[in-house]
Amino acid sequence: MISTETYRAIVSDLLDELPEAFFRELTGGVILSEALVIPDYARGDDLYTLGQYQVCYGVRQIVMFKGSFDRLYPHADEAEARGILRGILRHEFRHHIEFLGGIHNAGSLEAEDERQKRAYLARHGE
Repeated sequence: MISTETYRAIVSDLLDELPEAFFRELTGGVILSEALVIPDYARGDDLYTLGQYQVCYGVRQIVMFKGSFDRLYPHADEAEARGILRGILRHEFRHHIEFLGGIHNAGSLEAEDERQKRAYLARHGE
């Protein structure tokens, strides 16, 4: 399991890779949380939230959940963690950019996440 220090350093490096424009109106920045987050619709110990784009009272931020990462990837070395975290961060930044652009159509990431949620629930008999 990678340390919190290593996790923070990787996320910081990955943020440096992104164009400054991605951070426009991300007023709450990128928050690193030690939490293990299980979505409220999870039907077992098989689904965790690794990152989340949040908009609350006009504050837009991305939260990365190290506890969830540790649960899903306990044996990830630094190189593997970097690849996984890059994907998570870019996913959450896409939510941010689509939100700013008012993109909420069938091709949006928001819609794709909803389709994945419905597929998950269907696999669990709902």
